[in-house]
Amino acid sequence: MNQASEQKTKVAIFIPAFNAASTIGTVLDRIPLSVKQQVEEIFVIDNDSTDNTSMVAINYGNDHGLHNLQVIKNPQNMGYGGSQKIAYQRCIDKQYDCVAMLHGDAQYAPELLETLIDPVSSGKADMVFGSRMSGDPLAGGMPVIRFLGNRVLTTIQNFFLGTRLTEFHSGYRVFSVSALKEIPFQKFSSDYHFDTEILILFAHQKFRITEMPIPTYYGDEENYVNIWDYGMKVLITTVTFFLHRKKIRKSRNWSRILS
Repeated sequence: MNQASEQKTKVAIFIPAFNAASTIGTVLDRIPLSVKQQVEEIFVIDNDSTDNTSMVAINYGNDHGLHNLQVIKNPQNMGYGGSQKIAYQRCIDKQYDCVAMLHGDAQYAPELLETLIDPVSSGKADMVFGSRMSGDPLAGGMPVIRFLGNRVLTTIQNFFLGTRLTEFHSGYRVFSVSALKEIPFQKFSSDYHFDTEILILFAHQKFRITEMPIPTYYGDEENYVNIWDYGMKVLITTVTFFLHRKKIRKSRNWSRILS
C-alpha cells in the first residue's frame, strides 16, 4: 500500500480460521509491520473451532499491542462460505474500501499482502487473485492429485466461462468492497465452492480481476476439504451457470442467486 492509497483507502484483513491454534500466531506474526500499522482492522473469524484458536489470537493481540485485531467466534460452524458472508458484510457495514482474505492455516504468504492489496487500493483492480499455479506449486509441496485436479478444473472452468485464469481455487484474495456490494454473496453456498460462485459472478459482471503469482506451501496442517466432493460441486456450479446464462437449461440455484 503506497502512501497515497494509505490516505484514502480503508483496508481490512480477514482471516478465516478453523482449528488453527497451532498456526494462527505464525500467520499474524508474518504480516508485515507496515501493513499492520496501515490497515483499519485485522479480524479473525473462528468458525467454531474445537481447539483454542480464538484464545491464541486474542493473546497474540494483547501480547503484541495489536489494537486493531478483532477476534470473532461463530457460535456454530457456519461453513467456509458462511464465514466469508459474515466477513464481507462486516466490511460493507464498516464502509471499508477493500478486504484481503488470508487463511489462518499458514498456507499463504502474509508477506505478500501489500503487493496483493495495492491494485485494489489504488483502484486498478476490483479483485486480486493470488495464483499458485502461475508459479511452481509442486515445489511448494502441493500433492500431485491436487495439482492435476486444479489444472483439470481450471481448464474446464475457463472453457465454460470464457476466462483465461491460471487457477480458480486459491483462497488468497483481495476484494473491492464497492464491488462486493454489487454481488449477491449472501445467496451463495456456505460451503467451499462459495469461492467458485463469487469468482464466476465477478467475471460475469466484468469486474477487473488481476492474478498475481504466490508461492505454495503445504505443511502438516489438517485439510478439511473433501477434494472429490469439492471438485464435483465446482463442476456442477460452473456448468449450470453456463447453461443458465446461455438459456439452454434453467438452473434453480442460479435463478435464485441472480434474481
